[in-house]
Amino acid sequence: MTPVSSPDTVPATMSAMLLTGHGDIDKLEYRHDVPTPRPGPGEVLVRVTATAKNNTDRKAREGLYPTKEKGEVTSFAMGGEATLTFPRIQGADIAGRVAAVGDGVDPARIGQRGLLDFNLYADGRRNINLTPDYYGHGADGGYAEYVAVPADQFHHVPNPELADAELAAMGMCSYQTAYHMMTSARVKAGEHVLVTGASGGVGTALIQLCRIVGAIPYALSQADKAEALEALGAEAVFDRTQMEDFTGQVLAATGGAPIDAVMDLVGGEMTDRFIDTMIVDMGRRADYPRLSIAGASGGNLSEIMWTRIYLYQVQIFGVSHGTREEAEQLVEWIRAGELKPVLHAAFKLSELHAAERYFVNRDSNYLGKIVIVPDAEWDEHGAPFALEQHP
Repeated sequence: MTPVSSPDTVPATMSAMLLTGHGDIDKLEYRHDVPTPRPGPGEVLVRVTATAKNNTDRKAREGLYPTKEKGEVTSFAMGGEATLTFPRIQGADIAGRVAAVGDGVDPARIGQRGLLDFNLYADGRRNINLTPDYYGHGADGGYAEYVAVPADQFHHVPNPELADAELAAMGMCSYQTAYHMMTSARVKAGEHVLVTGASGGVGTALIQLCRIVGAIPYALSQADKAEALEALGAEAVFDRTQMEDFTGQVLAATGGAPIDAVMDLVGGEMTDRFIDTMIVDMGRRADYPRLSIAGASGGNLSEIMWTRIYLYQVQIFGVSHGTREEAEQLVEWIRAGELKPVLHAAFKLSELHAAERYFVNRDSNYLGKIVIVPDAEWDEHGAPFALEQHP
């Protein structure tokens, strides 16, 4: 095992991947002379052992978060001004060990293994998050050997059956987003829920979380991923390449019941078809049709007739991140073993360019998450999950 760190053994500099500007992967520069952060009051310094990769890393790098014009290059600026400045260390879903503590934090935490609640919370409210920002965007994240974060957001998860890479794969960027999609739409036990983009990190989290609360998830993905998604908890898997009479396919799977809520990660022209699955037989519904959307992998623009929305009383929820309460609930489920990691493979931090290319061009075997492991931690925390180990 890697020895526990202490403030005296933390190096002055570290290896890290720096994002130097908007653009392609050439904007990611691997450096060995980055100053190691020091924990401030109420913070812990985490020796990073694994950080899950998320699509938001690529989108932020490429400037794909337009909020006004289609061609706009922007980043989150919900608090009034952009917080993504360069250079920036990306990586939100951080697992690691406490190496040092700041003032006001119990030194007994040194050595604890944990998982970060990735949010940069703007105020102390626990049940609302109106200005979403996160580590790896508005502050430096986990594509480095060390990161300083609030002690109360680095949750102790000792579970020995979980490897650090597996713990990172259950990070909040995916799981908290998924859970907030469900809580926003009031997903309840017994309801039929359609999960689009089901093979990614948020999609696989949604399938598991639906089962935890007693809802029945139906997945939209590739046909060759059906077996794995059903093993994860999907009641049925619809082939995204066979969308003719999609509503008929759904009704056949549900026994004629309309979908109660759609968890949409796709957007584009598909969203209107997803709405069809909810409004097909309004007389059988127990609650309003609900659509939570937290992604636009199928396109950033959708053509939807507003008369369909208000006449059928479709409730639409835009979801970005989640709340402290939701993060704490997820950690409880992880500690209890009720959530399972869906880890696809690990890459070395120095090979982040290759990981980015793989993420964009991933093949049909891809399911769940890939994680990035600092080179110094590779033998213990990355090598058992290297891509060649998971053909």
